[in-house]
Amino acid sequence: MKKLLSVVVPCYNEAPVLDKFYTEINKVSHEMTELGFEFLFVNDGSKDETLKKIEELRNKDPRVRFVSFSRNFGKEAALLAGLDYAKGDYVVVMDADLQDPPEMLPKMYEYIKSGEYDSVGTRRVTREGEPPIRSFFARIFYKLINRMSKVEMVDGARDYRLMTRQVVDAIISMREYNRYSKGLFSFVGFRTKWLEYQNVQRVAGETHWSFWGLLVYAIDGICAFSTVPLILAAIMGLVFCLAAFVMIVVIVVKTLAFGDPVGGWPSMICVILLVGGIQLLALGIIGQYLAKTYLETKGRPVYIVQRTEEDRELVLA
Repeated sequence: MKKLLSVVVPCYNEAPVLDKFYTEINKVSHEMTELGFEFLFVNDGSKDETLKKIEELRNKDPRVRFVSFSRNFGKEAALLAGLDYAKGDYVVVMDADLQDPPEMLPKMYEYIKSGEYDSVGTRRVTREGEPPIRSFFARIFYKLINRMSKVEMVDGARDYRLMTRQVVDAIISMREYNRYSKGLFSFVGFRTKWLEYQNVQRVAGETHWSFWGLLVYAIDGICAFSTVPLILAAIMGLVFCLAAFVMIVVIVVKTLAFGDPVGGWPSMICVILLVGGIQLLALGIIGQYLAKTYLETKGRPVYIVQRTEEDRELVLA
């Protein structure tokens, strides 16, 4: 009996690219004859005709499955749902916009098949076509998080990754609400092979990631895998306490020994604003960790499923 490969595809307003994606991944499935395939699309509360397109694909190919959310929960939730519902002995996660080249899949499987690796990840060696400022901050982010965290994050790493069932089960065992999949993939360990490729442009549609969205995502990643910002906040507090003590000594000595009156209203205001800013920054850092803790303790589900292909078949029956 053939082993099953689950292709997990998170989708948010991806109607323009789904037909092209299906055509390409279907070609690959016909090349990899030793495996059975299922194509699991996760509709993350799309506002266009994404779900309709997926249902059309289901009508012509029974290997197509889907999970549709009750609203938009974000890509991290969609990734988790895909891993939860995937039935395969192997699972690959990839985007529908063809920025994750399906033609790499046979090579990825060869590494897994050899038994030498448990997962095969992909990373872009170029960021051609990306706004320069986004590329600059992405590189800075990876340098920062690798200094702050004990878990290694690979610069340019994509979510495009082929995993054995053991790796998938390890990932879905972590039910944390605040998820950062790139970090979770690294956290679980296992033997990973990295394949490099040149950046590929979207075949249609527009990216759903804005600069600020990526910035918030980066902050989530740092908070999820490092407590260094809290340590830095404490160090800043200690430094300013020492600086204040030194300034007090200097002012007392100048006043008593030299009769120099204390002046400098503008400089005093600058110092007050600086110290106030540092305090607010430290409070903001602490607030981020408290917010994450607050969301975790609520115990809310990461996602809510409205319907799947099984529900659809029951209705049609």
